[in-house]
Order: sequence, then structure tokens, then C-alpha cells
Amino acid sequence: MKIEAKLFELLTVFFVLVGILYGVFTFYSRAGFEWVGVTGIALSAGLTLIVGTYFRFVARRIDTRPEDYDEADIEDGAGDLGFFSPGSYWPFVVALTAALAGLAVAFFYYWLIAVAVVAVLVASAGLVFEYHMGPEKH
Repeated sequence: MKIEAKLFELLTVFFVLVGILYGVFTFYSRAGFEWVGVTGIALSAGLTLIVGTYFRFVARRIDTRPEDYDEADIEDGAGDLGFFSPGSYWPFVVALTAALAGLAVAFFYYWLIAVAVVAVLVASAGLVFEYHMGPEKH
């Protein structure tokens, strides 16, 4: 996780520098200071700082991965990477409900936003708890 932390910390520095330059250049333009762009860049810097800090804390708590070790060989990364469900329909259902939520927000229908939020929560719960139900429940 050290590589990911460094990447996001570099992105934070980049966004801070770009935000300062953007603010200076728009301040001296004919249109005047442009708040929306500066705010967007500042929020992007904040988000990358949050993610980089999280990765830095996680990197301290876990063992060194092959990606973080400079002298690692390809064989060091061999083995199981996790469990991925081969025949689950839940990712498709989550994508459909997320698309429904996006459409609901785009057209700003209150009733459809409520339905979409409930659908996203149900689909996410189905995805997370898919293998926590007994075989008699399927």
C-alpha cells in the first residue's frame, strides 16, 4: 500500500500547485477570479489527501506486499488474490440500480430518488451478504 499512498500524496501536491497557479492566473484575467475552478481543484486535493492518508495508515498495519518490495520477484505475488463469485448476478443488479439512481438525480424526481436509494441499498446488501446465507435460503 506504500506505492498507492505515494501516488495519492503526489496527486495531492499536484492539485495544490495547480490550484494555486489556477487561482493566480484567473485573478489576473479580464474576467476576474474564478471561484468554481479553484474550489473544484481544492476539493480534489482534499480527496486525494484523504485517500493517501488512508493508504498510509493501512500500509503501516499490514505486512509488506510484493508490490512494495523493490527486490521482489514475480513468484512472490503468486497465490490466491481473493474470492470472486463466478456466477453472481448481484454486480449487474448494483449497476442497474446505480444507473437508476443517476437518472433519478438527473431528472430530479423525488419519488424516483427514494426508490433508487432503497434499490441500491437492497442490491448492495445482496452483494455483500450473498455467501452469508445458508444453502436452504437460495
